[in-house]
Amino acid sequence: MQRFALIGAGFIGAVHAKSLAANPDVDFRYVYDVDLARAETLAVSHGAAAVSSLAQVFDATQVDAVLIASSTNKHAEHLRLAADAGIAALCEKPIDLDLERARETVAYVEASGITAMVDFNRRFDRDYAEVKRIVDAGEVGDVELLQLSSRGPSMPPLEYIAVSGGQMRDQTVHFFDLATWITGLDAVAVSATGSALAEPRVADYGDVDTSIATVRLANGALVQIDSIRRSGYGYDERIEVFGSEGLVEAKRHRAGQVARYGSGTVTESGMHAGWFERVQPTYAAALAEFVGALEDGRSPSPSLREALRAQAVAEAATRSLASGREEPVLS
Repeated sequence: MQRFALIGAGFIGAVHAKSLAANPDVDFRYVYDVDLARAETLAVSHGAAAVSSLAQVFDATQVDAVLIASSTNKHAEHLRLAADAGIAALCEKPIDLDLERARETVAYVEASGITAMVDFNRRFDRDYAEVKRIVDAGEVGDVELLQLSSRGPSMPPLEYIAVSGGQMRDQTVHFFDLATWITGLDAVAVSATGSALAEPRVADYGDVDTSIATVRLANGALVQIDSIRRSGYGYDERIEVFGSEGLVEAKRHRAGQVARYGSGTVTESGMHAGWFERVQPTYAAALAEFVGALEDGRSPSPSLREALRAQAVAEAATRSLASGREEPVLS
């Protein structure tokens, strides 16, 4: 049984709180948030206690692991506090919006020897895991081309865009991670282009809402990712891996699988209303991987080092958006 504290009681914190409370190998003890009232509301609903200081969270006599769902600008600080306390940490992405500070944080945490994992939860999607199994088994031959789509249902608020780090770092980074994870290949260079079509004011923040990124992998294979903030028809993502001997595809998920046939028409279910409805089960699955690693004394995946790799690709893509050139991925 692992004793957990949760940092952050916002939307994503509430998602993690539900998973923590439901996991039979977790003793969900504490919730911390800068807004104590919000922490108390979330804690009470899941049988935990709200605490008013980080000292209570990072108390190794009471806590074995912390789940970091705080604001992005606090992730690195909280990872370092976990390292100092000798407490395991499961952290929301990114490690830090600044790549160099993220690198320094990873080195700091690794030196402490604590168990740490970043919640790139899409790795725990059942279909994506099956795609990886097929690729790993060599069933499509040598990987030559990947095509991925990430299409959100609606624009997030401009207040969110202002602090998100940009589409490459915030949205597309999940798919940079999936591409390298599925193939087992490092990214060496990225070319990205984009526009502000759904919300022209996004350009005021130096960002885009519609983009295409082309990634060159170490074996010469190519990855193409289209990322859209506003689809107009629901949340839509898919992966296709083309190899020298075949193809494997994780298809678009519909909200249902019932089709109604009428006179000259077929009516089928559309897409999920939002990204959360599509990926919700993956949060509990990612937590189960982390807890299982703690129970078994093994290293969980994705590690901080793997997350840093995806972040470096996103950083190169962000540079490419600005420069108009292919940019190298700096390890």
